[in-house]
Amino acid sequence: MKKLILMLICFVLVSTKGFSQTFFQKITSKLEFGIKAGGNYSNFDKANFGTDYLAGFHAGATVAFKITNNFLIQEEFLYSQQGAKVTDGALGAQDLKLSYMTVPFLLKYRTNSGFYVEGGAQVGIKLKEEVAGYSGTDFAKKIDGAAVGGIGYQSKIGLGIGARYVYGISKVGNFTSTTINNDFKNTNIQASIFYVF
Repeated sequence: MKKLILMLICFVLVSTKGFSQTFFQKITSKLEFGIKAGGNYSNFDKANFGTDYLAGFHAGATVAFKITNNFLIQEEFLYSQQGAKVTDGALGAQDLKLSYMTVPFLLKYRTNSGFYVEGGAQVGIKLKEEVAGYSGTDFAKKIDGAAVGGIGYQSKIGLGIGARYVYGISKVGNFTSTTINNDFKNTNIQASIFYVF
């Protein structure tokens, strides 16, 4: 009886190990990992002070899950330098820089030839702000929400280019002022190169 129980336990362990390896292999075969970097061209929308576009950059990692060969769910973890060139108003003329860790969550359709369209939402966590002449503790809110849409091309070897528009849906300002409206939102145009392996 003891030998029978021992054989049964061994059989269950071997079957479970084989199942877990097969399951793990199926999941990992549907994952795509990558790195990306590029330029930002950001500004504020609906600000009551003069602004112009500010050049910055973004860089980080991507992971995608292939639902089918053409449809993917993609998540990214990017350092993104945003903000605006302030041209007039109570803040004076300056480059107002806001640095975020952004996490876009996207649904992507990629054709068999490599061209793709993508759309989704993004959450940004503020890491740093550079605002001259502001004496408060935080000029911008810690969390920034946005809608995302883009297009691009990925070659068969995994190298690709993309362009994306990020439109803020949450207010940036974290202050009260009689002269500055804090209801403005982040906007960002991104151009990227990436490699998926």
